[in-house]
Amino acid sequence: MDFTLFLIFLLACGPAAATGAMFSPGEWYRGLSKPRWTPRDWMFPVAWTTLYLCMSVAAARVAGLAGQDARVGMALAFWALQIGLNTLWTPVFFGLHRIRAGMIVLSLLWLAVAATTVAFWMVDAIAGSLFLPYLAWVSVAGALNLSVLRLNPMAARQGG
Repeated sequence: MDFTLFLIFLLACGPAAATGAMFSPGEWYRGLSKPRWTPRDWMFPVAWTTLYLCMSVAAARVAGLAGQDARVGMALAFWALQIGLNTLWTPVFFGLHRIRAGMIVLSLLWLAVAATTVAFWMVDAIAGSLFLPYLAWVSVAGALNLSVLRLNPMAARQGG
């Protein structure tokens, strides 16, 4: 794996990570009804740090195969799509308080992460495996977003 490629992909995760710092959950989110299985607050930065590292290693592994496998371009295009949607969700949900719109973004993110996982797996099984925890986490986030939407119908109507 090329360390320079890893650093570039890690830096590409920076804007997504920054939205987490810029749009923290705050009082609005704390006031919403959430399911009992909601992950503890401390789990989010630990999970995202781990996931961004795994995503960057995976992308660097795949990018390092450019020229050797025609599927690399498509795999990296899916990576770009998922990191863009990842960056969008936090400001939509926590910044704008748009629970329903957040669910739409999260659904698209799940599809993009699933497509990236498959595309990476086809190029490099280790890279695909490194995306499995991310797919699991986005699945939990989607279930949580949907639960918040259902448990807070008035907030969903007000915020979108």
